[in-house]
Amino acid sequence: MQMHLLSQQFHTRDTENSTACPANATICDGASCVLPESTFNETLSVVLSTVLTILLALVMFSMGCNVELQKFWGHIKRPWGIFVGFLCQFGIMPLTAFLLSLAFNVLPIQAVVVMIMGCCPGGTASNIIAYWVDGDMDLSISMTVCSTLFAMGMMPLCLFLYTKMWTDYDAIVLPYDSIGISLVSLVIPVSFGMYVNYKWPSKAKIILKVGSIVGAVLIVLIAVVGGILYKSSWVISPKLWIIGTIFPAAGYSLGFVLARLAGLPWHRCRTVSLETGMQNTQLCSTIVQLSFTPEQLELMFTFPLIYSIFQLLFALILLFGYRVYRRHRVKTKTDVEKTEEKEDSKSVSSHAKINGGFVSNETK
Repeated sequence: MQMHLLSQQFHTRDTENSTACPANATICDGASCVLPESTFNETLSVVLSTVLTILLALVMFSMGCNVELQKFWGHIKRPWGIFVGFLCQFGIMPLTAFLLSLAFNVLPIQAVVVMIMGCCPGGTASNIIAYWVDGDMDLSISMTVCSTLFAMGMMPLCLFLYTKMWTDYDAIVLPYDSIGISLVSLVIPVSFGMYVNYKWPSKAKIILKVGSIVGAVLIVLIAVVGGILYKSSWVISPKLWIIGTIFPAAGYSLGFVLARLAGLPWHRCRTVSLETGMQNTQLCSTIVQLSFTPEQLELMFTFPLIYSIFQLLFALILLFGYRVYRRHRVKTKTDVEKTEEKEDSKSVSSHAKINGGFVSNETK
């Protein structure tokens, strides 16, 4: 255990020195005491992580209250939207991470952490934002579940292909237990939410409204807590700051463009965009801590947190922009959303096979 030296001098009124040391001191030498390092931050991190995990499970339960089993299963049976999301998640993001690392000529150890972030599956925060931008919740949750499941095989493959020039593949430790926990903590709450929506649809709407607000607060809270706990690691290379800014913006943009080129309607393009840009940064942090020494961590440990902050910032900008657009354009239901709804209803037999088998009402 690391130790630090505290020197305290105590003076009495009679100008005599006191050599009293605290009760938990391990070594005392005159006025100098050696005390064990405080584990406050470590304990606080464990407590907050447990609380946030429970809250996130409750939020995902509420998000599941907006998912219908028949529509969700339609995406699984005709997974065109999921396939587009798969290409974005494990095609666009790793390639973008590779190109950014080369373009900015970062250190090998820093390039590896950028690649790890690019190969991670989508995060659950995307489901919350997707709700607020009137996205396709059935597609959003099915994409998150599938990307987390596919990550078991695609993360090792992508890391093997892209990190060979910087490190040995065996040096990267993939926490399959953490991926499994993420999958379980997503599937179980959502399943309960879907059941509530099936049995008590009126109550499900109330739960959804409350959960969406709590979820928005939770996203901000996680970012703030992360910044406080790891404030000592903020001094890193400016290149990583720039990459952490560009990377999520590129993910959102390229995901939206690819979804549109694939013929998905606008609300699903927004969904795919969010699922692409929003990565599971907690998983990235876990992999980094398991794979590198403390000396190496000093060079890049904060990158997942930087990415998390900017992915949230850009998501909020997109949310604000969409809400402004919706207020001015969708108020009378005569513009884009109404046109989209008509197009979907006219081609329900053909588009259902391609896009997942149902039509989402964005004006709810």
